[in-house]
Amino acid sequence: MDFLWSRREMMKGIGMATLALGLPGIYSKAFAGTAEEAKPAQGGACMLPPLPYAYDALEPYIDEPTLRIHHDKHHAGYVNGFNLAMEKLAEARKSGDYSLIKHWSREFAFNGAGHVLHALYWGNLAKDGGAPGGEFLQAVVKSFGTLDAMIAQFAAATKAVEASGWGILAYEPYMGHLVIQQAEKHQDLAIWGVYPLLVCDVWEHAYYLKYQNKRGDYVDNFIKIINWKVVEERYERVKGVQGYR
Repeated sequence: MDFLWSRREMMKGIGMATLALGLPGIYSKAFAGTAEEAKPAQGGACMLPPLPYAYDALEPYIDEPTLRIHHDKHHAGYVNGFNLAMEKLAEARKSGDYSLIKHWSREFAFNGAGHVLHALYWGNLAKDGGAPGGEFLQAVVKSFGTLDAMIAQFAAATKAVEASGWGILAYEPYMGHLVIQQAEKHQDLAIWGVYPLLVCDVWEHAYYLKYQNKRGDYVDNFIKIINWKVVEERYERVKGVQGYR
């Protein structure tokens, strides 16, 4: 039996980067939009989720032209690449010709991870995102000592990503701790099985129009517009999940 994943199935079945361990429940509430927007595209293809705010909603920290290009061009490109990879893998299963399996597996991981991380990125940004609190803040203190220490490590790790990639705060279910990691490109250097809670895109297309090569300034301003309410909601969905045994 052949499978083409709908957007809803993709959101349940694709984890951070190349992970196939999933992010249960995170997407449906934080990113799905209206019921109409959440419907899968014709043919079961993955869809570009709408931004949860206007293009100018993050000014002056992230400018409107950057947000338009980033969402409408770059994120859309990962969605299209992900759909194409799924189609080609389906064709290979049907024909039995796996001569290009390495290429399309790589495209599947790269574009699928890019799509997932961008969906997370839009959701964890807002100019009125509140302040960390509740059990999430307790988990931060348990894992990093203080909130300031976590933010400082997150900012430093994100600024220091080699070439293009992401800074990620995630829940690691084996230890039950929060961890900070760097992801090069979208899918490299990730820990299997973690649940990303907060992600910062440091590909140049995320900041170059406004900040040029000043990645550090962009990351410092990113910290000012984190939607902590969404980060807390993501943590509530995954806290207590245990790693596979």
